[in-house]
Amino acid sequence: MRNHHNGAWLMVLPAVLLLGILGVVPLIAVLNYSFFDIFTLQDRFWVGGEWYAELISSPDLYMSLARSLLFTTLVVLVQFPLGIGIVMLLPKGTYTSSFFLMVVAVPLVVPWNMIPIIWLSLISEDFGLLRQLLAWLQWPFDYKFNAIHTWVLILTIDTWHWIGLVTILAYSGLSSIPNSYFQAAAIDGSSRWNTFRFIQLPKIRGVMMMALLLRVMDSLMIYTEAFAINAGGPEGATTFLTLQLGEQISAFDYGPAAARSVLYFLLVLLVAWGFQLSMRREETLQREVP
Repeated sequence: MRNHHNGAWLMVLPAVLLLGILGVVPLIAVLNYSFFDIFTLQDRFWVGGEWYAELISSPDLYMSLARSLLFTTLVVLVQFPLGIGIVMLLPKGTYTSSFFLMVVAVPLVVPWNMIPIIWLSLISEDFGLLRQLLAWLQWPFDYKFNAIHTWVLILTIDTWHWIGLVTILAYSGLSSIPNSYFQAAAIDGSSRWNTFRFIQLPKIRGVMMMALLLRVMDSLMIYTEAFAINAGGPEGATTFLTLQLGEQISAFDYGPAAARSVLYFLLVLLVAWGFQLSMRREETLQREVP
């Protein structure tokens, strides 16, 4: 009989305590604030679930939720096929692919507040290179008053920022596939599409699920780009959940902001739970395959 020693848990105890201090304690504080009408931290009045009832009955909440989910859907539909397609074009194990991966990873280390500044300079009417290119193509680009143009710009910025993550993870997954699979496919006369569909895609499914979880969670939290580009405009077309929360915090409306934060946290928690169930189901199916 094997003896199980739980002494290893002592090694992770500092991390658990730090997580509790930095994560659980603020969450409890926000949950507590959501039941009060707060003028100052010392001057609070109990309102119960009034803020939650007001939020749930507000059409603005569902409209901003729909915009956030639409943006997340577009992020997934654009960035994952693009990232996997880029990797499929790269020669595996060469200096060219390593150099290209380093290039696409550069935006990942750019400070968050600098990203919209970089793109605003590119589309500046005075000296923006991208603006001059669009003018040469005779495309009347107006992100300030055209909602579709604003969406395109924000999605482009987000793709430029995060395509490196999808590309690197996809490349790592494809690089881990043994050459024997491709040799067997070549002997069977498999086409490139069938090789990708039945060999490469199933083998990178696990790492792509992790990338999908990261991108979905992060796209739901988009704030800096949307606020700096058009502050939720035009006419609220890019007012996501995070922007509404930011507006309430800026207005010192802490009670409703806390209630909105709790609902936002539950949404993110629900998404993470759904991904966890999906990944567990995938692992179970893989173990059942002989």
